[in-house]
Amino acid sequence: MKDLAGVSVSSEYPLCLFRVGGFQRFTLIDFPGRPACIVFTQGCNFRCGYCYNVELVLPEKFVPVIPSEEVFSFLKERRGLLEGVVITGGEPTIQKGLEEFAERVKDMGYAIKLDTNGSQPHVLKRLLERGLVDYVAMDVKAPPYKYQEVCGVEVDVDRILESIELIKASGVDYEFRTTVVKEQLNGEDILKIAELLRGSKRYYLQRFIPGKTLDPSFSQKTTYSDEEFSGIIEGIRAYFQECSFR
Repeated sequence: MKDLAGVSVSSEYPLCLFRVGGFQRFTLIDFPGRPACIVFTQGCNFRCGYCYNVELVLPEKFVPVIPSEEVFSFLKERRGLLEGVVITGGEPTIQKGLEEFAERVKDMGYAIKLDTNGSQPHVLKRLLERGLVDYVAMDVKAPPYKYQEVCGVEVDVDRILESIELIKASGVDYEFRTTVVKEQLNGEDILKIAELLRGSKRYYLQRFIPGKTLDPSFSQKTTYSDEEFSGIIEGIRAYFQECSFR
């Protein structure tokens, strides 16, 4: 085919733009009900201070890209042993070539779980319409009025809300989740998120674990105790089919 000002390129060209920054060959916990591997994409449009995947977010920390063909070769060998592929990040939906990558994975017989921050509803919509994802896990970072504070960048919250509705109406399995830093989100904030997501299948609160974070000051921040989480969950459990902390 011809493209790029007349330069001849392969029909596989979009896959050349799909940046794989990390690869985990096996997991039993990241794709509910399926043994899977994890593909970590490189690059993110958010700058959440608590993020621990610094090497996938900050360009100056990027490691050499893993060729997509290396992933496909692994998947070919693992047919019958693995059932799913988790595509996470970074933020997968900002990747050129995501749709082509997912199509190849599905053609090999694997189910796909997509982790996303929900900032690109147009990408999410196309993936869902084409049946290229089987499970979506969306991080809902904060109530709308705190989104910019938590994400560290300006966020179009309408896009976040659109993604939430797309996922709920899609017919695919899904979960919403929020990483909770005590200094960022109080009980009222979490209640507002829960009200926003009311009627969803699953909502999980995730403990923030101090360590190597994008913002080094977050190593001094905290999360809620099990008792505090239990109290919060008790107040919002009725909104969801399943709700817990982890």
